[in-house]
Amino acid sequence: MEKRRKHSCKESERERRRQYPQFCSFLYRLLICVSYQFQHRKRLEREAKMLEIVRKKFTSVAFYVPSIQRIRPTFRNYSSAAKQMTVREALNSAIDEEMSADPKVFLIGEEVGEYQGAYKVSKGLLEKYGPERVVDTPITEAGFTGIGCGAAYYGLKPIVEFMTFNFAMQAIDHIINSAAKMNYMSAGQIPVPIVFRGPNGAAAGVAAQHSQCYAAWYGSCPGLKVLSPYSSEDNRGLLKAAIRDPDPVVFLENELLYGQSFPVSEEVLDSNFFLPIGKAKIERDGTDVTVTAYSRMVGHALEAAEILAKEGISAEIINLRSIRPLDRATINASVRKTNRLVTVEEGLPQHGVGAEICASVIEESFEYLDAPVERIAGADVPMPYAPNLERMAVPQIEDIVRAAKRACYRAGPSSSG
Repeated sequence: MEKRRKHSCKESERERRRQYPQFCSFLYRLLICVSYQFQHRKRLEREAKMLEIVRKKFTSVAFYVPSIQRIRPTFRNYSSAAKQMTVREALNSAIDEEMSADPKVFLIGEEVGEYQGAYKVSKGLLEKYGPERVVDTPITEAGFTGIGCGAAYYGLKPIVEFMTFNFAMQAIDHIINSAAKMNYMSAGQIPVPIVFRGPNGAAAGVAAQHSQCYAAWYGSCPGLKVLSPYSSEDNRGLLKAAIRDPDPVVFLENELLYGQSFPVSEEVLDSNFFLPIGKAKIERDGTDVTVTAYSRMVGHALEAAEILAKEGISAEIINLRSIRPLDRATINASVRKTNRLVTVEEGLPQHGVGAEICASVIEESFEYLDAPVERIAGADVPMPYAPNLERMAVPQIEDIVRAAKRACYRAGPSSSG
């Protein structure tokens, strides 16, 4: 009976392995890679020591660049329109260039290979880099996220794609406990260079379980860096920085922005281009009221600023780009100039990103305020499915216009139509 049970278990295991041959093959290759890296760790450590000796001896030599922080160029606030690029193209080119530059980078997730990604972000990558580096997985977020964390422990640089960050709830234990905390728990001995990316927030008609914004969720977790880009420049530059970063990065895209085109400059198209993590961008200068926003809400804020300008109100629009770390210096400097603050976010109002920004301004710039700070956020309900209710649950341009006018003591009916 015991032998029969063991035989049955082995047959069952073989059957399961036959169901996912490509996935099992990837695990085998990953183990070989990990073993190879472990064997050569001593050699790499010796080389690192030699580089340190060279650095100390030739501190003025420009070729030594030990970290991303030391090669931050100065970027213009506004890009000249060398060409138009969609957000999808920006993300695809960023992944392609980083995979080409660094053989340790690989992409893993559901349908990232044969199907070229749920939103076609990984188009062409399987043909170029093969199934060893563009890895299709079963529908098991916890499983492939754990594999990504383990690979990062051993020095690889995984890009873990979720079809939507709502599905990342299945893997949140690995994101928080395996990725975010490991560097601290190991006293800095085990960095975790991993990127978790995918669409975040409301889309169109996908209801409560596929529409949640996770910026504030992950933004409250020490050990993570959290980015929420808006334009093609943002997506391209920040994703390249995230892949190069030694820490785990949560990269929150937006489904409704994938097909949107933005002007990009020659500087943005350069393969060496990246944007610094933790630095906001002033999208529009203003003098009367500061409006902060991230992701799709930046576009709403810019449109609201156009309406306000026609009524004599000059709004300064700050594209946060980075949720954690938050660029408090840029925000407070703007508020000290305009003396008013309106925060805009798609997420829920309680314990949100806007609440954190308001707290920072109250703590650091309270004496500069000429009006109460105001938050605009999504309705404090699960996202409705009905289109008319969905629109009411997400901030609209007219909401920003009204809030800015209240801050300037010019409340009245919006002219936005």
